[in-house]
Amino acid sequence: MAFGQANFALARPMPRFRPFAALVFSLLAAGTARAADRFDIAITVDDLPAHGLLPPGMTRLGIAQTYIAALKAHHVPQAWGFVNGGKIAQDPDGAAVLAAWRKAGYPLGNHTWSHMNAGRASSLAAWEADADRNEPVLRTYMAGENWRMLRFPNLSVGADEARRDGVFAWMKANGYREADVSAAFSDWDYSDAYARCLAKGDQATIARMKAQYLKGVDDGVANLKAVSMRVYGRVIPQVLLTHIGGFSAVMLPEVLDRLDAAGAHYVTLEAAESDPAYAQPGGGSVMSRAARAQGVSLRDIPAPAPAAEVKTWCR
Repeated sequence: MAFGQANFALARPMPRFRPFAALVFSLLAAGTARAADRFDIAITVDDLPAHGLLPPGMTRLGIAQTYIAALKAHHVPQAWGFVNGGKIAQDPDGAAVLAAWRKAGYPLGNHTWSHMNAGRASSLAAWEADADRNEPVLRTYMAGENWRMLRFPNLSVGADEARRDGVFAWMKANGYREADVSAAFSDWDYSDAYARCLAKGDQATIARMKAQYLKGVDDGVANLKAVSMRVYGRVIPQVLLTHIGGFSAVMLPEVLDRLDAAGAHYVTLEAAESDPAYAQPGGGSVMSRAARAQGVSLRDIPAPAPAAEVKTWCR
């Protein structure tokens, strides 16, 4: 008699064991489903030390500390923070934010001095100078460690081929790697509206704002999985773009909860970008970029609803 048959025969006269067996089976099935849904994701944060309007009752350092606490609570091993050095002197907490980020063990990278868009810069030389100007800040806070990770402001490398080629040549000459992006939930659209609504005490609009944003997160996670399967035949390691703003900090715990429920396994940016999908820099979203290059249509994949209208709320 086989082992499975023996156990079944012994169990027949003792129905009280059946609920336990069913529970074990359901837990194993759930574990298998979670394993199948699991995907790697790196968390990155733009615009340190400050993004968007400062909501009343908050400080820039408090926002950073809230961010760090949420990342630690969810066991995120690393979160690159991308710095605009020109903002440090604009807020009394500017330097303290970068110090807190480093104390948490998270690295800092280059987001240019003034958040200069490579495509809209007056010249390639002007953009290069803006990125160069940011480097002393990074050398100070990342002494002895590699800080040559670049996040393009607005993810733009320019529409002009000569400009793009020049940007990538500068990166190569200066030892930079692109901090690519595959996922974002448009948190930047909510930053200033949240501060305005909080200043007005408009809790009804804030509740609407949060509900809309979280729906966008859920839809965004479904979209990133579907797009990745369409383009690569698998869910590639993801890189999430977020911002160091008040709204983003308030919502981050719930965003991470939703990522957890969807099967997220947090990894470093370097681990995510070791995947072949990230082999070539390019700006924009890596998956959209690959779809265009391969002629893959994404039109039938549901996309999150645009959130831009929130920018008009509480004006």
